[in-house]
Amino acid sequence: MPEQHPGVVALLSYFKYDHLPPHLQGVSRPMCEVAHDMAGRLSGPELTAGLRKLLEAKDCFVRAAI
Repeated sequence: MPEQHPGVVALLSYFKYDHLPPHLQGVSRPMCEVAHDMAGRLSGPELTAGLRKLLEAKDCFVRAAI
């Protein structure tokens, strides 16, 4: 697999969930899985845009679960 763009690597770091309490990990984990799956399949500026939007959605879902 080719090396990922530094912007993609940086965005993927925000999908980590192991620091969250278990009930929030269950909300965040699927978003992390999707982010990594897409980053493994796609590339380019639209990937970065999609990851930013997914990150925003993940943040909303986690806040909804708090």
